[in-house]
Amino acid sequence: PVDGKEGLLEECESIWKQLEESQSKLMLLGADTLLQSDAKLSLLTLRFKALRVDYRQWQARNPEIISANPDVLLELGKEELQKVKNDLEMVLSAVRSKNKQLDEDLKREQQWCEEQEQMVDSIIKTEEETKPQVEQPFTKSRFDEVKNKIMKLETYKKELLSALGEFLDEHFPLPEKGENTENKNSSAEPAVKLVTIHEVLEILINKLVTTPHQPYVTMNESFWPPYIELLLRYGVVLRHPEDPQRLRLEAFHK
Repeated sequence: PVDGKEGLLEECESIWKQLEESQSKLMLLGADTLLQSDAKLSLLTLRFKALRVDYRQWQARNPEIISANPDVLLELGKEELQKVKNDLEMVLSAVRSKNKQLDEDLKREQQWCEEQEQMVDSIIKTEEETKPQVEQPFTKSRFDEVKNKIMKLETYKKELLSALGEFLDEHFPLPEKGENTENKNSSAEPAVKLVTIHEVLEILINKLVTTPHQPYVTMNESFWPPYIELLLRYGVVLRHPEDPQRLRLEAFHK
């Protein structure tokens, strides 16, 4: 194998020398007759012609055996096989990496599919459980039962509102007008009548129930500031984040 490599190197050096000599001849061809202005263009033209001739010659010639030495051929064959082996190993590694990624994607898709199937099963089960209740006929006795429950709730609601009103009127009355504010020379009433804390809460409750998407109420001069600050301090009402003159009831039912 050592002798084969040396023989192959000698042949390559010989061919390389022939190429260098041919290139030198082509470079010197017609150099004496060139003008300085178009020397570069003419040189490029000559190189193009030489390359075209080489191209036609390479197309016309048949491939030749580099060497007839069996040791050289054996060594070249080993190198080519090693290159092919390395390339195939790289391809195999890339394919394995891709398969691993595909396996992970497949596992994720299978897990997602199982979760969706469980969700569908749960929905179907819930539907089957609620279906008999929906299909159950709404008889007169059932209607009377629902009606009685509604009436009881209405009565209970009125009792709660009445008790709340009594408590608030007793413990949070409106401020009394002091004697120092009375003017003997004038009998005019105040321009704004203050609302009780009970009325403030009622306004906020009605606003929250009727328009839950817009529960804020704009304060005016009839809202007594000390009671508003009291409600704010104990978290019963909240201010609007952008407009401090607007209030809303805290959504305790959520």
